[in-house]
Parts: sequence; C-alpha cells; structure tokens
Amino acid sequence: MDKEKLEHLRHSAAHLLAAAVMELWPDTKRTIGPAIDNGFYYDFEFSQSITEADLEKIEAKMRQILPTWKKFEKTEVSVEQAKKEYADNPYKLDLIDEFSGQGQNLTFYKSGNYSDLCRGGHSEHPDKDLAHFKLLSMAGAYWRGDEKNTMLTRIYGTAFPSQAELDEHLKMLEEAKLRDHRKLGKELKIFMTSDLVGPGLPLWLPNGAIIIEELEKLAVETERKAGYVRVRTPHIAKEELYKTSGHLPYYADSMFPPMHLKEDGHSTTYYLKAMNCPHHHQIYAFEPHSYRDLPLRLAEYGTVYRYEKSGELFGLMRVRTMQMNDAHLYMTPEQFEEEFKAVNDLYLKYFKMFGITKYVMRFSTHDPEELGQKYVEEPELWKKTEDMVRQVLKKSGINYVEVVNEAAFYGPKIDVQVWSSIGREFTIATNQVDFAQPRRFGLTYTDKDSQEKIPIVIHRAPLGTHERFIGFLIEHFAGNFPLWLSPVQIKILTVSEKHADFAKKLATEFTDHNIRIEVDDSNETLGNKIRKNAKEKIPYTLVLGDKEMASDQLAVRVRGQEKLWTVAKAEFIKNISKSISERKLEL
Repeated sequence: MDKEKLEHLRHSAAHLLAAAVMELWPDTKRTIGPAIDNGFYYDFEFSQSITEADLEKIEAKMRQILPTWKKFEKTEVSVEQAKKEYADNPYKLDLIDEFSGQGQNLTFYKSGNYSDLCRGGHSEHPDKDLAHFKLLSMAGAYWRGDEKNTMLTRIYGTAFPSQAELDEHLKMLEEAKLRDHRKLGKELKIFMTSDLVGPGLPLWLPNGAIIIEELEKLAVETERKAGYVRVRTPHIAKEELYKTSGHLPYYADSMFPPMHLKEDGHSTTYYLKAMNCPHHHQIYAFEPHSYRDLPLRLAEYGTVYRYEKSGELFGLMRVRTMQMNDAHLYMTPEQFEEEFKAVNDLYLKYFKMFGITKYVMRFSTHDPEELGQKYVEEPELWKKTEDMVRQVLKKSGINYVEVVNEAAFYGPKIDVQVWSSIGREFTIATNQVDFAQPRRFGLTYTDKDSQEKIPIVIHRAPLGTHERFIGFLIEHFAGNFPLWLSPVQIKILTVSEKHADFAKKLATEFTDHNIRIEVDDSNETLGNKIRKNAKEKIPYTLVLGDKEMASDQLAVRVRGQEKLWTVAKAEFIKNISKSISERKLEL
C-alpha cells in the first residue's frame, strides 16, 4: 500500500475510534484525529475519568461498528450549519472559524451512523480496509499544543493493511518497551532525574559519565584529525549577543526567562545560553582573518539550555539542558562544497561505527512567503546556498529528502534521521548553512585581492547532544554497548571468599591497561552472581576459582553466551585492548 493510501486508512481508523467513543460516552467533546507516523490518534475532552483499562472496551465497540461502514459520504455545509452541529463543542467551533477564515470549504464525512467535520482523505472500503487495528495508549495533550489551554485525553492507535504487518509492528513495540532508554537508563545506572533539580534536567550517574567521556574522546580525536580546534564558552551571555545574532526574538519562547542583574548602577539582562554559535562568532572576531586562515573549524561540547514545555519533556530525548557536539566552520564560498561534503562524510563514518544502517538526510529549505517573518530576508542568498547544498548532496550520492519551510531562520539545514536496530526513527544530528549571522556580527576575511569578504558558516553536530544520542544508543543496543563504550568492560566473579585478594590483584593488572573492571567478591553463590551480572549487560565476565589462581589461564564468559572459554591472560588482555582502541562494534 502506498503512503497516501496508508495515511487515508489510518485517518479513517481515527474516525472509527471517535465513533466508538461517542457511542460509549455521548457527552464527550471531540477535537481532531489525524494520521501520524505508524498510526493515528484522536483528542477528546471526557466528562468522566477514562483510563487505559477502557481501551479494550473502546476497541470492542470499534469492531462492533465497523461492519456498517461501507463507505465515506462527503457533504459540504455552510458555516452556520457546521456551528449548529457543534453548538456545544468549543473545539470544533474554533476549527470552523479557522477553516472558514482561511476561505476553506467546510465538509462533513459520514460513515455508518457517524459524521465528523473533516477535510477528507479516507479509505474507499472502510469495512474491509480497517480490519487490522489496535489501540495502544493514552496521554494528556493540550488543545493546540498550548499549555494555557485545556488538557485533553489523547488516545493512540495503529492500523495496517494486513494482520501480518500489524503483528510485526506490535512485536516491534514490545521490543521497544524492553529497550526503553528510561527503563534501561535506571536499571543500568546511567542517569536519573530529581524533583528537587527539576524536570528535563537529567543527572548523569558514574556509568553515564563514562559513556559521555568516551563519546567526547571519540569526537575530540576525530575532529582533531579533521583540522578542528577546540574552544570553550560560558553558559550565559548578555541579551545583546542574542539580539545581534538574530535569535531574539525568533527563539525567545524556547529560551529560559531573562535574568535582570544590577551592574554598575544600571540593569543588565542576561540569558542562559540556548545555542553556541554566537559565542563562537565572537571567538572568530577576536583577530583579523585572511583567506589563508580559512577554513577555520571551531569545536566545543557546549552546554546549552532550552525551556521546553513540561508536557513535551521525555527522558533523554526532550530535555532542558543539552551537551552538544557542536562546531562552526568558517570558509570562503570556494571551500563550501569540500567542507560540507566532509561534514556529511563524518556522519557516515559514525553511522558505520555505531551500526546504523538506515538513515536519511532531511534537507530543509525556506518558504519565500515567510521571508522577513520566519526567515531572514535575503532571497538571493537563500537560493544560492540551497542550490549549493543540493548540489553537494546529489554529487555525494547521499540518501536525502527535501522538505520546504523547515529551514533554520538563517539558512538551509539538514536534519539527520536514523533508525535503530529495531526500526525506531530518531533525529540525532544537524548540519546547517548560515549566511546571516556572519553579516550581523560583521565577520570578515581578506581575500587574495585584499578585499574584505563575509565568510559562509556551517553549523554541525554529528553526534547531536549527549542526552539524545545516548538515549538512542541505549535503545539501539538494548544496553548491550560495544566493549569500548561499556561503563564496565569486565567483571570478576569470585567462587569463594578465599579468592577475593587474588581477584583484586588481577583487577589491578587490567586497570593498568586502562580497562574498566570491577570485582564481585560478595558472599553470594556463584550462580546468583552470574544471574546478577547478566542483568548488568557487562561484555566479559571472568570466573575466578582455585584453578585460575594456580595458572595464567582465565575462565571467560562472553555476554549473551553460556559457555566458559579458557584463554591465556596475556592474550586476553592484548585482544580486548586492541578491540577497545579500535572501537570495534562486535565483541
């Protein structure tokens, strides 16, 4: 089934959901019910409490209704007729005013005994096409996404053309639950949250800090080889910096509220840093530049703060503090193609390293009608830079899609969409072109003819933020991290108390080789230790008893395997040290 037909099927299923709800609870107020990626939802205002336990009842009612849904019948109505139909529903009245104000015709679609205000896009034979659906969950959702509005109840579901496809999707969802980064993040002691610290502000536990350090080490090594230089910038700055950059007022709603401080007898306004670029531009402006100095690549794992709405916060995926693998590249127009391609090549290198096989570059362009409002008013530069990006993507043979009206306010951008090992989609990185900020900050370089020119800037973050990327990796690997990234790489399990001192001495040998190792010499049975260790998802386990104490042989258990392998200590240390240094994906 093509994408459009699948969307129509799922939108029809949303109608069916609403029909069932209205039969069960007739005084419910309906709002909207769109198709979304992998399913659909409908938002309701219920007059009584509804829980997920009611989903089974709603689903049963949907199946009871479905045989009567032979087709969808369209009726065009006047504003007055539409408002009469929904006289007691403020949400539908709001939509009617919006649609009619935009000059749209108002239409109702009816199937069976159910009718709803709708723009259209439905299944041709709903009684047959909608057989394979499932209600999944409930959540709170503000009307129109505004936390000042009423909190509604959102019911999620999914639908597919066949039972086999539905079963496969439900199987993936069950696997995703087991891999949920919030669940595993707690079990593996990677991160935590605290009500006293605040929502969206994760605290990294020792295991999480190790993962962060390994990712930073990877980025520093990779970027140094690619000619980057590292800088550090503060967490706050004056309001004037963000006004000059143009982020204010564009991003004011996404920034933490301003701090008004008394300095030298007058008030000065500061903001928590929501982006690193204006700070890096100040570093570029520290000294004059010639074309011979370019490209200049300034890199930083900079911490930024975004005041995300509380209802949108989600584990590590949507947070209010982010440590970003950021860099800004300053270059001449002639250098753009090579630099932009090199950034994309860096993405591909990381994809291979982390076993990411499915990805797409989402190339976001501007909408000319939004110039001066959503985007800086430079029509010629928009066309020029979008053409440059498009040309590089085509020449590189990179898998990409182009979408209109999703660019950054200062230039076109690429968002990197990846799929985890079980098929879940994530946005993890960005690559943006900026022709506006350099001009606003007066950034220049001298060309070979001694003329002052304005550099082009590329904003890039191949590993995104620690928060989102680690959240992705937890789910991608199900907590079974590659050896080099595992917080604990080896654990020694003693058979009895008499082996404890030898185990600690052995652990020191591994530590001297920069291998992360722990000893479990607790007074538990070996079986209990092995079961506990398996839950911790540690790559290698050494079982230490009398035989191992009397020789240079190690009894090694590999994660996910039952068999114990016997290997010489020197050989084992050599092999795993090599695996760690080469950052191998497999054990």
